[in-house]
Amino acid sequence: MPANIKIIHANDFVKATPEGEFDLQESKRLLIEIASVTNPLVDHEVILDTRKTQSSMSVADLWYLAVELGNRRKAFSRKTAILCPLAQFDHPGFFALCARNRALQVRAFASFEDAIEWLTLDGPDA
Repeated sequence: MPANIKIIHANDFVKATPEGEFDLQESKRLLIEIASVTNPLVDHEVILDTRKTQSSMSVADLWYLAVELGNRRKAFSRKTAILCPLAQFDHPGFFALCARNRALQVRAFASFEDAIEWLTLDGPDA
């Protein structure tokens, strides 16, 4: 099935302070900005590519970002695949779980091909 897929690189919204710490407020602001840009798109799936993210996030940071995703439900109303390095799979998996708890269709993947396959199949659990 054909799909419109938007790829968002986490480097576009995951920001660090000058000391190298994760900057939650700036990251939330940029995520809101990205969501407002994607709002007008119709029938699109999203890949959130975190493979080159330099900042490490706590479990609480991931929870807060998932809350922001839920607050931007219109922009993320279709499937969202989180693409992450295999060595860090637990954190994006937790983020996906938090987002699913907000009734969003989010799954974490270590493989780009698996993410594309899931996004192009019919149904949220396909």
